[in-house]
Amino acid sequence: MLAGRIETHGTATATLGAPLWGLSTGRRLDAVCLAGANLIPFARPGTERAAAAAFAERARRAGRRCSTIVGPAASVLPLWELLEPSWGPAREVRARQPLMAIEGPPAVPPEPAVRPVRSAEIDLLFPAAIAMFTEEVGVSPLRVDGGAGYRARVTDLVRAGQSLALIRDGEVLFKADVGAVSRSACQVQGVWVAPQYRGQGIGQRGTAAVVEYARTAIAPVVSLYVNDYNVAARAAYQRVGFTQVGTFASVLF
Repeated sequence: MLAGRIETHGTATATLGAPLWGLSTGRRLDAVCLAGANLIPFARPGTERAAAAAFAERARRAGRRCSTIVGPAASVLPLWELLEPSWGPAREVRARQPLMAIEGPPAVPPEPAVRPVRSAEIDLLFPAAIAMFTEEVGVSPLRVDGGAGYRARVTDLVRAGQSLALIRDGEVLFKADVGAVSRSACQVQGVWVAPQYRGQGIGQRGTAAVVEYARTAIAPVVSLYVNDYNVAARAAYQRVGFTQVGTFASVLF
């Protein structure tokens, strides 16, 4: 989440689009936190509590501007513990979200019809993106600025070749985005299957196709994170070849 943005934009607020806070011990950087639309903390093992205290103080002074706190659970949960008295209550806390990754080819055959979405298909894709966001986050992306910011994000992903879909007869059956990218790894986000096509294996085959595309065109390691209570999705990702490598957490407002 952080590495790709820093690789592309550097660390200056003007180019990164949000302040990047840091915590150092001597010349060693122990933790960072991107304070943008999402608050994204990351701390070295053993420094999470100290980082949470430092970042909570900065966040309280700035006031809540984010819609989500998201990142490694070991960094997010101590930070939220300190912020909850002034920022709470959260709309939802998802404390255990398995972070999964795959480094080799997918273990199931990819859906051959999954491909990058074309710019001319953004109007077709956008309702599916709205449905995915609403199901996953619990609120509509249209509630803020009529959805203009969210549509801009969808458009950016399409133009970058990072939004893939299975489109048949003008209908989106499956979609997924490669929403975070660095030189060494990328993260799949926004996986969605149209309700009437669920239970047919489209999600597995579609995700396998996204993995194959991402490993070839973007980065050698493909990751994603999933809610721990979504047993069906976790099982599907395991069948594709993903294994758990960590745990994320999200605090939603």
